[in-house]
Formats: sequence, structure tokens, C-alpha cells
Amino acid sequence: MTGTGKLLMAAGAILLAAGALLYILGTFFPMLGKLPGDIAVTKKNVTIYFPLTTMIIVSVVLTLILNLISRWIK
Repeated sequence: MTGTGKLLMAAGAILLAAGALLYILGTFFPMLGKLPGDIAVTKKNVTIYFPLTTMIIVSVVLTLILNLISRWIK
């Protein structure tokens, strides 16, 4: 069971770091999440938000960063 505990603690640390990073980036880049192509549907008591364009941009940036890191390590 110690392996599972370590795995859960590592996953929690990664989620904490990702949340902190998103919080910090939100102050530097307030337009993220409000780009053209981000879908928001608001009804009486429900709001559904799907940041499609933001997800694509973040995915491309992270792919480029991880590819550069992997090439630098080799």
C-alpha cells in the first residue's frame, strides 16, 4: 500500500502545481478563456463553458515546450 500512497501524493502535488500555474498565468494572460471560438452556453440556472480555442493554444504551446525539453535532454 505504500506505493499507492506515494502515487496519490505525487498526483496531488502535480495537480497542485498545475492549479498554481493556471492561477498565475490567469493574472498575466487574462484573455485566456475568453478567445473567439470558446463556447459558453448560459440558460436559466446552468452555464456550460467549453474553452475550445484556449485548449488548442495551450496544447500546441505545451507540445512545443515538451519537444524542446526532450531534444535538450537527449
